[in-house]
Amino acid sequence: MKDLFQASKVLLLDLASTLLFLGVYVATGNLFLAVGLGMALGLAQIGWQLFHKEPVEALQWLSLLIILASGSATFLTDDPLFVMLKPTVIYVIVGLVMLKRGWMNRYLPPIARATVPDLGITFGYVWAGLMFFSAILNIVLALALDVTSWAAVKSVWAIGSKVGLFGIQYAIMKSTGIRRARAMMAS
Repeated sequence: MKDLFQASKVLLLDLASTLLFLGVYVATGNLFLAVGLGMALGLAQIGWQLFHKEPVEALQWLSLLIILASGSATFLTDDPLFVMLKPTVIYVIVGLVMLKRGWMNRYLPPIARATVPDLGITFGYVWAGLMFFSAILNIVLALALDVTSWAAVKSVWAIGSKVGLFGIQYAIMKSTGIRRARAMMAS
């Protein structure tokens, strides 16, 4: 259970800017406030890590770059369709980064890296697939729904799909890891 909480903590920290944006936007309907706070949190997180001389992973740098670029573009365009289509580009870019073999190792506890490293690699590609599917889904939603409906559906999908995949991955990796560890001990 400790490993689940550790992995959840890292994932939540990586998604914190997005979650803050979604929460503020859904609660207030103020796009500029939500974008501004998301950008500020992204900068603060990276600044904190740099100040404490902690490593900043490639996915974190990419996330910050995307937050700053898309947030700035949102302020400049003030176009609802642009705002709704913008996550499509983000999903594709993140999906492409997630195609890097072994990117998920950062999220795995030592025991998982020892017993199920192959599943970590496989699920890294599954996560990339989720990003690409989310990009396609976002285009469909952006073209079919008004801004408020899009934000509601998008919020549920963005969080629900990631939590769901995380739960499936954890259950499969945990059960397979236990089975493999027992087999190793029996040999």
